[in-house]
Amino acid sequence: MSEEDRGPPAREAGRSAAGPPRHTRRLSDKILIAFHHACDQGDYEVAEELLRILEMMLTRRPVAPDVNRRKNMESLVAAHERLWLLRHPDANEK
Repeated sequence: MSEEDRGPPAREAGRSAAGPPRHTRRLSDKILIAFHHACDQGDYEVAEELLRILEMMLTRRPVAPDVNRRKNMESLVAAHERLWLLRHPDANEK
């Protein structure tokens, strides 16, 4: 197997050689980023599905107390508003 076939070294792939990858963002944050990316690309169906998944994640019963719950809910509301405004561009003119 050549060096090219093995892929990038562990450090280049975001992992240390000593252990598993470290996650720097929560899954909900990554989904919100993907939602905004889908909106930027004009793929509103995908954005809507990502938003539905994010909403399900944020509204289900938390396992542990979530100190960021209010901020998360504000982000969810803002995301709903963005998608609505993108789908109804005439509403901005009024």
